[in-house]
Amino acid sequence: MQVVKNYLYNAFYQIFILLVPLITTPYLSRVLGPTGVGINAYTNSIIQYFILFGSVGVNLYGNRQIAFVHGSREKMTTTFYEIFFLRIITVACSFIAFLFFLRLVKQYHTYYWAQSLSLFAAAFDISWFFMGIENFAVTVLRNFVVKVLTLVSVFVFVKDQSDLGIYILILSMSLLLGNLTLFPSLRKYIGRPVIKHLNIWQHFLPSIALFIPQVATQIYLVVNKTMLGVMASVQASGYFDQSDKIIKMVLAIVTATGTVMLPHVANAFAQGKIEKAKNYLYSSFSFVSCLSIPMFFGVMAVADKFVPLFFTRRFQSVAPLMMIEAVVIVLIAWSNAIGTQYLLPTKQTRAYTTSVILGAMINIIINVPFILLWGVIGAAFATVLSEMTVSGYQLWSVRRQISYKRLFRDNNRYIIAGIVMFLCVRLFDYNLAANWWALGIEVLAGISVYGIMLFVLRVDIVKDAVQLFSHRRR
Repeated sequence: MQVVKNYLYNAFYQIFILLVPLITTPYLSRVLGPTGVGINAYTNSIIQYFILFGSVGVNLYGNRQIAFVHGSREKMTTTFYEIFFLRIITVACSFIAFLFFLRLVKQYHTYYWAQSLSLFAAAFDISWFFMGIENFAVTVLRNFVVKVLTLVSVFVFVKDQSDLGIYILILSMSLLLGNLTLFPSLRKYIGRPVIKHLNIWQHFLPSIALFIPQVATQIYLVVNKTMLGVMASVQASGYFDQSDKIIKMVLAIVTATGTVMLPHVANAFAQGKIEKAKNYLYSSFSFVSCLSIPMFFGVMAVADKFVPLFFTRRFQSVAPLMMIEAVVIVLIAWSNAIGTQYLLPTKQTRAYTTSVILGAMINIIINVPFILLWGVIGAAFATVLSEMTVSGYQLWSVRRQISYKRLFRDNNRYIIAGIVMFLCVRLFDYNLAANWWALGIEVLAGISVYGIMLFVLRVDIVKDAVQLFSHRRR
């Protein structure tokens, strides 16, 4: 039950931190327009590279290392401060590199400075510690107030396109405040560090091992916006960013299991319980497939109606992008289950690293001809192909460790249920007017049809849920 509780906390947190920009997006689409949204997407994609290089894989590495020493206050104290000080140093080096970058570029300086506060905020991100000790409540509760303040600030201070710099500054400040509010909770778990006993650099090379796949991952997360901004226009970058926001919000519900399960599997692996770790993978893979497959079909079914209602008709180009990108909801759910929830906690970093490097290479290589030929649509197809590469390699890398039959045991039933749901939603979509009430009816109909189909097809996850509920009632 602790895993379920942590999943719900983390799912709520991931959804909430995405809901703030999601709630503001319809307003900002109207106020800032495609150009303002595009400038923000492009400049943010640039600053993300500096944040990435400043973080050197600490989030995943720190999460895992804290999970390994969980239970010893002394070891947690030492491990936390060694990793925290390492991150301070690396972020400082990255900021110096950012200053050199500013001397080379000739436009958007004001926006880059506003974005750079996010880099400063990265130095104080200690969410990895609380994820390592499996305390997800503190990150949810403490960031809730900060995010609400962000939401209010956007509506109060951002009135037209000239306020784009203020908008970026508000988002950056929210990251910094959110990270700083976590520090008071540390006292419950760690003590004061003995500086002379700290060995900061012992963590550098191991974190670099996890940093390499994060570089690759980040590249194919943001390189599309960067390349679109350079090769096409900032408006194209903005269209892709809007599509990305919706897909990531949907993904947050699914990938929340990754952060929750990593310390759990790492702890089982540290105790030599290999079969237990594999069983976690089978259960988690089935769970994320059960969620991601209907979400994929659902996004495809409602995109045409959703986009003009949510973004305005000026962003109509986002609809086909969402339909194409919807495929990655399933692909990333699978790679999250295999990579984040199994390969990393069982110390199979090389396989994980290779998969994301291959994905990044495929994305960069095919982005150039695809963007030149088809513009922003080409970038969306490049994203799908890169995610197929990642998931495909990870599945191949565990072929001798797991049973594919157990891994995919109910996926055909999830797909059948998803197709039936898709057809029903499209039927509603064709016959209902284009308004929010109609969209809400379509979503509820889709959920209902999919749920009924799971019962009809008698999938194992439903039977397990029924047994768990019956057991708890007794």
